[in-house]
Amino acid sequence: MKIDHHERRVLVTGGSSGLGRAMCLAFAACGAQVAINYRSSGEEAEALVKQIRDDGGTAIAVHADVSNPAAVEVMFEQIDAIWGGIDILVNNAGIDGSRATVWQGRVEEWQNVVDINLNGAYLCARQALRRMIGQQHGVVLNITSVHERIPWGGYSAYAASKAGLSMMAKSMALESAPYGVRVLCLAPGAIQTPINEAVWSDPQGCEDLLQKIPMARIGQPEDVAGVAVFLASDLAAYMTGATIYVDGGMTNYPSFSHGG
Repeated sequence: MKIDHHERRVLVTGGSSGLGRAMCLAFAACGAQVAINYRSSGEEAEALVKQIRDDGGTAIAVHADVSNPAAVEVMFEQIDAIWGGIDILVNNAGIDGSRATVWQGRVEEWQNVVDINLNGAYLCARQALRRMIGQQHGVVLNITSVHERIPWGGYSAYAASKAGLSMMAKSMALESAPYGVRVLCLAPGAIQTPINEAVWSDPQGCEDLLQKIPMARIGQPEDVAGVAVFLASDLAAYMTGATIYVDGGMTNYPSFSHGG
């Protein structure tokens, strides 16, 4: 059984590095045309475009701050002009912010996390759904986190934004299902990417992290990318409104593995 995304037009926000990069490569390998969104890493995005094209694929780089409504609108218009529309949106752009308790944190930092993680996903989904509803097909895949379910001390804005994104996706799924459009969430656990290098590169931090993962290993970006291309494919055609966890069992309360 083969996952086939030939002739499908995919936009991956925050696509130039980490999870986004792995998903761009995976979609391209399945035949999709991939638009790689970036905000500040233009060189990385262009290098990824070149890599995909060198491998025989189709890719473009599109710049936009996803928290800016006007910039998001322009980005989708650019994709329209080049490819005539979009079939799959992967809402991947996100940040975790600076660690701080609620009473010590800065309002501006809270707002920045929510603006990118939640509002940015809304703005991109809004544009994508306008196009998908008209064409009567499409998939919006939102990259949330185990922290849509697990609280995270010091990162309340991140956890709140991911939980909010999950419920927003469920509401979008209800609204768009009659039009042949699916909306899903993919929730990674601890994945080895640059965003959390400070943890997995530190022996003590890594040891603590592994105790939270029943499978006793940190996930790789490809672990997430493989599930992403599946969820966006026709093999998952009867799935919508759900969150799929790719977390090595982190959400299964590993501290209870030996009883209560």
